[in-house]
Amino acid sequence: MVYAVDMDFTRPIEAIIPGVQGRVLAVLVETTAELNLRTIARLAGVSAAQASRVLPHLVELGLVERREVPPSSLFRLVPEHIAAGPLLRIARARDGMLEAMGRIAGDLPVSPTSVIVFGSFARGEADAHSDIDAMLVRPAGVEEADEAWAASVEQWSSAVSRVSGNRVEVIEVGADEIAGHLASRRQVWRDIRRDGLVVYGLDIDELAGALRG
Repeated sequence: MVYAVDMDFTRPIEAIIPGVQGRVLAVLVETTAELNLRTIARLAGVSAAQASRVLPHLVELGLVERREVPPSSLFRLVPEHIAAGPLLRIARARDGMLEAMGRIAGDLPVSPTSVIVFGSFARGEADAHSDIDAMLVRPAGVEEADEAWAASVEQWSSAVSRVSGNRVEVIEVGADEIAGHLASRRQVWRDIRRDGLVVYGLDIDELAGALRG
């Protein structure tokens, strides 16, 4: 049996490295500045005692460097460390996922006119309980029942779910219909206009312009 567990894209390092160590690393990855113990603990949402237990191990690994500035010690991530690069990429997992969604769309047998991500993922609020919501625009001249198109939509959805670890919900609409939908007052279309991120193809203004054209 395969159990579905969604990726938390708001706290990706903590999702991969749970506990105090993950929280501390998440703080250090986000800055090049040196931070003292209390500042690290405050930003990580842990106690100073908890932070003091994990930092020495990270220093021993060479992943974090410590500089003594009496009466304090200052800590920072060592960017040259072999593990720093993967941590930085994990911290930018949302950006990487957006790029991957566009890349997957471009490799489909029938590429969509546009792929627009909306909802919590587009807003940067996708936690471990969030789906990835996306709109795929069917190219002009391709029927909704076209088997190659249907297979492409399924291929995109499955690949994105596989890469992200999250469930994917797709709205599929024809290129000749999209401008009218974008002019709608329905909440889902208002959300797409407000929050939508184009990862492939025409942008929202270009799609909406089809109505005026």
